[in-house]
Amino acid sequence: MIKNVTNALRASLMLGLTMSAANIFAQTTVPLLPADRRIPTPAIPSLIITPDARSAAMGDAGVALSATDGDANSIFWNPGKMPFSNKDIGVSLSYTPWLRQLVNDMALLNASFYKKIKGNQVVGASIHYFDQGLFQATDNNGQSLGNYNSKEYAITVSYSRKLSEKLGLGVNIKYINSSLFSGIVNGLQVQPASTVAADIGLFHTSKSDKKWNYNWGLMIQNITGRVSYGGSESNFLPTNLKVGFAATNMIDAHNKFTLTLDANKLMVPTPTLDANGKLVQSNTAIGGILGSFGDAPDGISEELKEINLSLGGEYVYNDMFAARAGYHFENADKGGRKYFTAGFGVRLEKKYGLDFAYLIPTTGGSPLAQTLRISLHANFNTAPKVIAN
Repeated sequence: MIKNVTNALRASLMLGLTMSAANIFAQTTVPLLPADRRIPTPAIPSLIITPDARSAAMGDAGVALSATDGDANSIFWNPGKMPFSNKDIGVSLSYTPWLRQLVNDMALLNASFYKKIKGNQVVGASIHYFDQGLFQATDNNGQSLGNYNSKEYAITVSYSRKLSEKLGLGVNIKYINSSLFSGIVNGLQVQPASTVAADIGLFHTSKSDKKWNYNWGLMIQNITGRVSYGGSESNFLPTNLKVGFAATNMIDAHNKFTLTLDANKLMVPTPTLDANGKLVQSNTAIGGILGSFGDAPDGISEELKEINLSLGGEYVYNDMFAARAGYHFENADKGGRKYFTAGFGVRLEKKYGLDFAYLIPTTGGSPLAQTLRISLHANFNTAPKVIAN
């Protein structure tokens, strides 16, 4: 019964989200799900929704984007970038109304903060809060179990440092809580799911005075065990591998252009059935993560279909005005999200900024249509100490 309640909610959340490893040793004939139903589907997918407007405007790419001018959202994208900021302190606040084509009370909020400390080190913190709005829970007989406000959040602390003048490493530790429904269904107590997870990010920059500069980044998000909403069933979280590349062309003293590409692969099981028609699950979360690169029934060709691509471009004039565009691609058998993005950014006094992003689906009737994001951010250098004579 718990499964029915949580899956009903999860189905609405998975609209617009990226969708462990099942090591199958059975020698009997195993029935296969149709290819377009073998979509890796973790619990708490809100953990991988793009929080900030800059990356959202660039097709949801951000793991290798430069954070030279400060970017507190690097905690989400790749904490290994933060030591390369030329600002000492940064904060960011982002707001995203979610699935407004379907409901009017779902939203994602994200607040992030970082501060440089001695020795090319950075500490930071963030909160990623997803309000799923009010819903009516029912049992298998359609009887109402009451109304409930579902919500999920992750509280993250971050530490990063330079390993060299061109290489940075960052680690996040986060507490995750998902409260979908509270009550008793057929004698079973449905309860919030919670866990602790880790992220690891690596960032490299060419850091030169040449016309072109290149960055690459790698990030593994949400490394953790499985969670349960009650009973014996447990669920994988969206452990996600992100690899990105970015190239920036300094056109002249006032103009620059950045092109970036991200590839994302969920490290969770491809749904597979056993001989009895039941879903196969790895016994351990680590087994699911490691096995996620080779568990698809159709082999490497299907594994490649589970890689999503995000391509984005950004033009910046005089470090004040930015115009952005992007494209996100997901294979039709693995969810089929395909959309263009666009947005802009404005900076004042090289300290304060406003970013805006807008999503444009390639197909009509998409629940993601008219999705927008707004981010406010500020980055400062600490004032030098004045020594009296």
